[in-house]
Amino acid sequence: MKTKENTQSSHCSESVKTVESVETVTVATKRIEASTCRDFEDVLAVEEPLEIHVSVQANSGEANSCHDTVQSVAVTMRTPGADKELAAGFLFTEGIISQAEQIAEIINDKCNVVIVALKVGVELDAKLFERHSFVASSCGVCGKKSIAAVKVKRHYQTNPGQPVVSFPTIDGLAATMRQAQSSFDSTGGIHASALFNSKGELLALHEDVGRHNALDKVIGSQFLAGRLPLNESILMVSGRASFELVQKASHAGIPILVAVGAPSSLAVSLAQECGMTLIGFARDGRFNIYTGTERIVTSGF
Repeated sequence: MKTKENTQSSHCSESVKTVESVETVTVATKRIEASTCRDFEDVLAVEEPLEIHVSVQANSGEANSCHDTVQSVAVTMRTPGADKELAAGFLFTEGIISQAEQIAEIINDKCNVVIVALKVGVELDAKLFERHSFVASSCGVCGKKSIAAVKVKRHYQTNPGQPVVSFPTIDGLAATMRQAQSSFDSTGGIHASALFNSKGELLALHEDVGRHNALDKVIGSQFLAGRLPLNESILMVSGRASFELVQKASHAGIPILVAVGAPSSLAVSLAQECGMTLIGFARDGRFNIYTGTERIVTSGF
């Protein structure tokens, strides 16, 4: 699979760590504090739309001839950066494609447009495109016609009871993720998704104004590198654990999802159904295990 700029290897060492900074902008504002007003320059995370297109190459019936059909899949509000990984991760976690080998190339066609060109012969179910339209940065589910449409068939399954992780490993994830976030200190308003191995070592981290975008970028980077399924990994997300984040993680075979905030009731139900370990409120030396307690060593620490 090639991108417009270079050819990306399908297999990379797991020791390679992916942490990409995101785009910010400085704006003039006024700060009110203790009954005083002063001029202040604030740093904000950039939010712009990204339109994801899929190009399908079909045989025309004539010898050595084919034609391209370009389909707009979704418009998502995101922070610019790692757009190709975001597009690939989105298409995979939504069940539109299942293998990186189905992709011929990913092209930054023009400002805020990415085209994922599929190889000749790759066929897609037209019904898959019906559930996507506009996806807001705060909630990827907003662009889907029904909650039932979110429940795409998982491509990978988790291994029951594996991996087994210690309390100190889970307890240290938040600090490691926070230290690796390049944009949170300056903006105070950006989400992160971080992928760790079972020892708590950081493998990849991406930031975005949207929780689901940050996760799609992480999964997309691993998908394009040929590292799926992620059966021995731990995913940590800033903020809460929503139904959609659990769905995307389960689709990549991630067995453990750790959130800084609270999970929703539907997220807990889906994690239970998928055999995942779901942890919430992981900060300040404590956390709650909602499902899959067998993977966490809760004694002897």
